[in-house]
Amino acid sequence: IVGVLKLTMAAIVSTSAADDAAQRGEDLSSNPQIRMSTNKDQWKPIRKTPSEAHPPYRIGEIGMPWGDEEKATWLEQTSKKRSYIDEVVRKLDAVDKDLFEIRRYGELSKNPELYPLMAAISKDWDAAKPSVLVTGGVHGYETSGVQGTILFLTSRAAEYASKYNIVVCPCVSPWGYEHIERWNPICLDPNRSFGSDPATHTEESSAVIALLASLGVEGSSEEGANPGWVCHVDCHETTDTDESEFMPARAALGGSVYKPCDIPDGFYLVGDSDKPQLEWHKAVIDAVREVTHIAPGDDNGTIIEEPLVQDGVIVVPATQLGLCASVTPAAYATTTEVYPDSPTVTDDQCNLAQVASITGALDHIAAVRSL
Repeated sequence: IVGVLKLTMAAIVSTSAADDAAQRGEDLSSNPQIRMSTNKDQWKPIRKTPSEAHPPYRIGEIGMPWGDEEKATWLEQTSKKRSYIDEVVRKLDAVDKDLFEIRRYGELSKNPELYPLMAAISKDWDAAKPSVLVTGGVHGYETSGVQGTILFLTSRAAEYASKYNIVVCPCVSPWGYEHIERWNPICLDPNRSFGSDPATHTEESSAVIALLASLGVEGSSEEGANPGWVCHVDCHETTDTDESEFMPARAALGGSVYKPCDIPDGFYLVGDSDKPQLEWHKAVIDAVREVTHIAPGDDNGTIIEEPLVQDGVIVVPATQLGLCASVTPAAYATTTEVYPDSPTVTDDQCNLAQVASITGALDHIAAVRSL
């Protein structure tokens, strides 16, 4: 909510959020800590005119959504910048094969042999244990989301194998990883494609959804019950190129011009407003704080124009937005956001921050459920 100065924790639930909740038969007023922006569909603001905005994007015209010609022009200006096979697939050779099966769960239709979709899945799968999903590279350009999940697999995952069934998809969007792009080749954002309507799914999200369905995990592991999905950590980054390239491109796709938005300097989490799990999010933030700094709010008490609900945490309607973090009914679900362009962090710290977010999440759940 732009222009609201340093809102307190007990402040506002937006009118539109309350309306949505009412339609679902929920009463958000019972939890006064939850505040959401009214700008839920865009998440970041877009304007129709260049006033107080970026110059028009290099492709398309203001007021004219992209057609096939503009999308083809965009694809032509992309290029391969790194190797998915070398930097992701081959690194999975280091995963403990006694504990995890490395499974090819699909491939992209564009150069399928270059883009196999890979997952690591607990070999000792036990329906009596709660199940955990870790995803990275939903936005392929966000490097630590990929490398951090691989580092978790090779350095820490074994510690949790006796308590949880673990599924790790380290690079959901391999074409995006190689080309350092947010979209897939047909200008679709995979992290808006995990909703319930199959018509909104992309190749990337459809493959993950099919993999999870094949595992036979039923429902959510609610408090006091172990089987089911208990946790999903979806590892992302917020980068300076969000502001200079990817958000302006998204605005241009719809015929609009992007309104500038501050990039937060530091790590933060994006929770689900339907299940905010504030104590759990605090535990994750505290774990990451040992590795890197936490993003402060701006003068309006917001991060990416979403009100802070606590230190380093905002919440959005993840299911409504089709975010990957909503793909399971897990009681504990979040999207991590590392800031790799900070002058005070290294690539290794970014990867370790992702690992800390995963281990912090699992440690808290194990403690409160006596696993």
